[in-house]
Amino acid sequence: MEYRIRIAGDSALLIEFEQEIKQETNQKIKAILQWLKEQSIEGILDMVPAFASLLISYDPRLLSYDSLINQLDTLLQQEVKESQVQQRIIEIPVCYGGAYGPDLSFVAQNAGLTEMEVIARHTSRDYLIYMLGFLPGFPYLGGLDETIHTPRLENPRLTIAAGSVGIGGSQTGIYPMASPGGWRLIGRTPLKTYDPQRQQPFIFGAGDYIRFKVIDESDYDNIYQAVLAGNYEVTVLTGEEVRDGH
Repeated sequence: MEYRIRIAGDSALLIEFEQEIKQETNQKIKAILQWLKEQSIEGILDMVPAFASLLISYDPRLLSYDSLINQLDTLLQQEVKESQVQQRIIEIPVCYGGAYGPDLSFVAQNAGLTEMEVIARHTSRDYLIYMLGFLPGFPYLGGLDETIHTPRLENPRLTIAAGSVGIGGSQTGIYPMASPGGWRLIGRTPLKTYDPQRQQPFIFGAGDYIRFKVIDESDYDNIYQAVLAGNYEVTVLTGEEVRDGH
């Protein structure tokens, strides 16, 4: 896999792969992240993965640019084996339609489907998280069924509730906090996907998969109360086959 390493200021570098959203590229980036964490290289301060790149910040007083480049070149020449990357599927319960998903009917009409068919297609596959961005903990997901791709709102909403699940063009995602936004809202999860007060603020990360699960309003209320009380445990599946919608 071709790549290039660019200087990003006096204490960071950027590893860039071909500028295309591909699962193979994401696995390579995740493997690099895992390897660097396991090596505990003194001087590396932070690592930020994106669709086709990895930004590495380091302390030049502790780690020289040349030393870091040499270690990265060695790693990048190696073939990434899937066994190196532990696969996690995070189950996200969602109440679709109604007040929680005011744009579900538009998405259905745009696709020439019923609302139930949209829900079935949205929940039929697992979505790879390529990166977190835009807002803290906002997952950019790959793999949305092409039949439910939907244009964004012409006039974005000023406020979207935390937990809202939306579709924007060829992607779907979850708003981790209340914010403005232009994606079409089809449902909402009662989970708090981002909480800065938790030891681990995010319930998922780049390289994980998200599996949406249909719940009704009663389930939503019960889970919401359990989350508020700190009694809800997020379902994390490991060693399970990823669904591709077929």
